[in-house]
Amino acid sequence: MLLNHLNPSIKALTVCIFIVHLAFVFEPMPVFLFLIWTIVATFIFGNVNWKKYVLYFLPFFIFAFGMLWTTIAFADTSEHTNEVINLLGLTVPLDSFLVALALSLRILNVAALSLMFIFTTNTVDFILSLIQQLKLPPKIAYGVLAGYRFLPLMKDEIKIIHAAHQVRGVNQGKSLKDKFSQYKRFAIPLLASAIRKAERTAVAMESKGFTGDRNRTFYRQFFVTKRDFVLPGILLLGFWGAWFL
Repeated sequence: MLLNHLNPSIKALTVCIFIVHLAFVFEPMPVFLFLIWTIVATFIFGNVNWKKYVLYFLPFFIFAFGMLWTTIAFADTSEHTNEVINLLGLTVPLDSFLVALALSLRILNVAALSLMFIFTTNTVDFILSLIQQLKLPPKIAYGVLAGYRFLPLMKDEIKIIHAAHQVRGVNQGKSLKDKFSQYKRFAIPLLASAIRKAERTAVAMESKGFTGDRNRTFYRQFFVTKRDFVLPGILLLGFWGAWFL
């Protein structure tokens, strides 16, 4: 799909620009329409699993409701006392409700834009694009990439340590306190394993000629093409259309 093949750096900059731009919009209707447009564009132009998308999107409704409630509860005294709205049995000034609604919808917009980037971007491609297009130092980039690669290994390492403790007859935690003590026992061998992996990775990178120099060649090269500006055009069209409506 189109979004999955765009340059990750351009995609990330586009998402950041629109998130910052939304911070200056306090009208709920344009924000709501742009939210719908972003979600629809994600599924039309991207290869996204809708079940996984909904699962990741749902927690943001909790933050949005919290923002809605706190903004209404701690809002300043309204100048338009005659314009009110009944909300869950409470009388709320209309202007305070509209501002709170815009802020909560803004949170959902940030979530939708972020998920658009996450679900259509490969992590390794993003790191390589940051090095080539945004001139991120290779030492930082490859360090982050190595740490990202270690995360699944750490999960497997915890399973191995847990199995080793079971074989040796170490008491398994049943209560919350016992489980906490159990994971404290996991910490030292897990840290030792992580240090060994980090040392091996450093030696391997040095033996392959990695020096952190910017002037290096890349097996996989990323370029900025006209196609990469389709996403800014799609989002800009949706934003203008939402504001116009």
